[in-house]
Amino acid sequence: MADILTPALGESVSEASIAKWTKKVGDAVKKDEVLVELETDKVSLEVVAPADGVLAAINAAEGDTVVPGTVLGSVSEGASAPAAAPAAAAAPAAAPAASGGASIEIAVPTMGESVAEGSIGTWLKKSGDTVVKDELLVEIETDKVAVEVSAPAAGVLTIAADNGSTVTPGQVIGSISASGAAAAAPAAAPVAAAPANTGSAQAPASAHLSPAVQRVVSENNLNPASLSATGPKGNITKADAIAAIGAAAPSAPAAAAAPAAPRADQPREERVKMTRLRQTIARRLKESQNTAAQLTTFNEVDMTNVMALRAQYKEVFEKRHGVKLGFMSFFTKAVVQALHEIPAVNAEIDGTDIIYKNHYDIGVAVGTDKGLVVPVLRDADTLSLAGIEKGIGALGKAARDGALTMDQMQGGTFTITNGGTYGSLMSTPILNAPQSGILGMHNIVQRPMAINGEVKIRPMMYLALSYDHRIVDGKEAVTFLVRIKELLEDPARALLDL
Repeated sequence: MADILTPALGESVSEASIAKWTKKVGDAVKKDEVLVELETDKVSLEVVAPADGVLAAINAAEGDTVVPGTVLGSVSEGASAPAAAPAAAAAPAAAPAASGGASIEIAVPTMGESVAEGSIGTWLKKSGDTVVKDELLVEIETDKVAVEVSAPAAGVLTIAADNGSTVTPGQVIGSISASGAAAAAPAAAPVAAAPANTGSAQAPASAHLSPAVQRVVSENNLNPASLSATGPKGNITKADAIAAIGAAAPSAPAAAAAPAAPRADQPREERVKMTRLRQTIARRLKESQNTAAQLTTFNEVDMTNVMALRAQYKEVFEKRHGVKLGFMSFFTKAVVQALHEIPAVNAEIDGTDIIYKNHYDIGVAVGTDKGLVVPVLRDADTLSLAGIEKGIGALGKAARDGALTMDQMQGGTFTITNGGTYGSLMSTPILNAPQSGILGMHNIVQRPMAINGEVKIRPMMYLALSYDHRIVDGKEAVTFLVRIKELLEDPARALLDL
């Protein structure tokens, strides 16, 4: 008998809730097959079977709260072979049954790591319609990705989940009655043959555009007939539409004036349910405000020397390292050196203890269309400028693609956020708990400055350091920020370790 245990849930996560069991007691299971999904306030976790056998017991029902090490159930080892045999024997019998009128279920596919639920978009067919195999039926939207669901077979569609319904992986959202497939196939054959002879002009018909694709096409004034289709049965995917945006850019100005007139059917208000990611962001930020004694100190930095250095070497740097030289690498280097000198900013409070970190894992706040995430650049003190730029670039791409793992989002010791990319002049960042410091970068603005008794125009940036006053004193916070200012205004200091 092998126990199914709740795994470690990640840093600062002490409990989870049972979201869904994928098997029931008595079902045959294989080693590493997903048995249960757990939800935490950060991510969703999958718990797999520890061995081949039969699911003998379920000790925690859906909705129960569990902690790491809790026994969720057990697997009776070595019983999978007898259990699998009947299933295998039944498989051949199922095939004739399907042709004789059985229904084939349409299930929600796996929607990506840590994605526990999604919502039904708009069905492209209605109940009673005849569909062909691999025809796009509906798109399921999650807080990270959009998943297209196609027909698993030809037949007559029956819808079991309405538009907007919340669904989970494996849930049945409809079925296809194969009894209608035989009758529908001969009738559909001449119709299907006609578009095949007309080439790709018929492939991007509006009826075959999913809601997400239609939105991209409409917002960017794309012509569906000009898009290359890579989806099943020649359907245009969201990736196809996004890839065509750049090519369609020259025609955008001409069409930009068209939507100037307000729409008469535009509602004055619209209520939209918060995504799970947005709810988590809201909760954690408020918890941070309520827990830490947050205070912000400001300074400004003259970016003249960093900008000059970057302008001088950016082309050679990119040719040599294959990545552009940005400002984040300079700031990360300066932050790491300042953290070495002021260790309290690289520490955290745990009850009545202070934990001083001797590693420098820098969180980099990334804004995505789904919300703010903070992936972590590991061991930043060991990286060169090129290594920092490559690491941040890879994390940013993963964040925007919704492909970040739980390991990439936990364990940071200090965070940098750059509101300047959006034009922010000044802000007071909120701490990323349980860290005790966060640096806010802002827009670089040409301002008149007094330099050696003369007024000169210099590229200036305001810096903001928010810190936990329970552990970091004002003197330490100000010294930390001044140190960053010194290192940025004279980049040679960092190279010479001065």
